[in-house]
Amino acid sequence: MVEATLALAVMGVLLGCGLGLAARKFAVTDENPLIKEVGDLLPGSQCGQCGFPGCGAAAVAMVEGTASVTCCPPGGVALAEKLAEILGVSVDTSQMAAPLMAKVVGSECIGCTRCYRACPTDAIVGASGQIHVVLEDACTGCGKCRDACPEDCVLMVPQEQTLDTWRWDKPAAA
Repeated sequence: MVEATLALAVMGVLLGCGLGLAARKFAVTDENPLIKEVGDLLPGSQCGQCGFPGCGAAAVAMVEGTASVTCCPPGGVALAEKLAEILGVSVDTSQMAAPLMAKVVGSECIGCTRCYRACPTDAIVGASGQIHVVLEDACTGCGKCRDACPEDCVLMVPQEQTLDTWRWDKPAAA
């Protein structure tokens, strides 16, 4: 009795592993691997600033050529250049505006938490009745917090330049 149970358990494990390996080896996917690569580069915040319902739809449109590689404002110039290199297209980043970031004016904030609840990336920190602060690394500049604020104390300001975002105005002259 024990031997039969053990034999069935071993057969089940071996057949399960075999089916798992076969599913991976013979998997059929319709998705273009380039779409996954482009989607992985996008911020993934689903902010909608590009005009698409999410980063996945934007990645598909960029690969198909129906959207520009400069359509993602949170990604900025650095992302546009990476996407252009991957997709093999030329890009003019001289007309791109600097990515925006939310900033809470502390003297006007009443701590209503409406901006906190509207933020899709949880970039705003604060509590009810307290002044709120924006985490720069998490903010995508979507403006939903500004729209939700009843006191108009949320401003959209250009992000500070870092080594990744700084661009020389005249690279061709060099």
